[in-house]
Amino acid sequence: MTSLTFLRRAFGPGVLLLTLAVAACSGGGHSPAHSGAGPATPASTSASPGAVFNDADAAFAEHMSVHHQQAIVMSALAAERAADPRVKELAAKIESAQSPEIATMTAWLSAWGLPPAETGDGHGDGHESMPGMMSAADMTKLAESTGQAFDDQFLTMMIAHHEGAVTMAQAQIADGANPEARALAAKIITDQQAEIAAMKAMSR
Repeated sequence: MTSLTFLRRAFGPGVLLLTLAVAACSGGGHSPAHSGAGPATPASTSASPGAVFNDADAAFAEHMSVHHQQAIVMSALAAERAADPRVKELAAKIESAQSPEIATMTAWLSAWGLPPAETGDGHGDGHESMPGMMSAADMTKLAESTGQAFDDQFLTMMIAHHEGAVTMAQAQIADGANPEARALAAKIITDQQAEIAAMKAMSR
């Protein structure tokens, strides 16, 4: 399918005409970049704010989805292994908050014509370079812990994990073009900084 046919089917003739006019004035169109294309590029032109994105937005949606998936795997272990009810409550809160955010970011990637993030099993293989990501060995150690040992390990790991997510979200606000992605990044910073403070208060 050509790009013009895609625009006509996806957005209607009005947006197609607008896109053609912009391309004529600029001497050529701009193809939205994806997360593997290097530094952030100018946002694509669209009548819909949700369709405006750059490399930073794509990288944020892809990488934060993977990051969130690991937090969900860690949190799911707490239901059976944690001793402190506060840890169980916080873990359930993390899981219920981050699952819908993954769904939101997956929908963005689809709307932008990009493949979904490869979230895998959340064990961190191949993604350890992301801020706060735990290694497969870290995840195995957590899964083999119970009681107070689990609580201590969970809090230590999740504090570092959240701090990494805050760093990633701050980069999105600085470099991203998509207003919805920037808003989600701001929410992640607010939510996870509050959870970091709560976890530090629980830590021995």
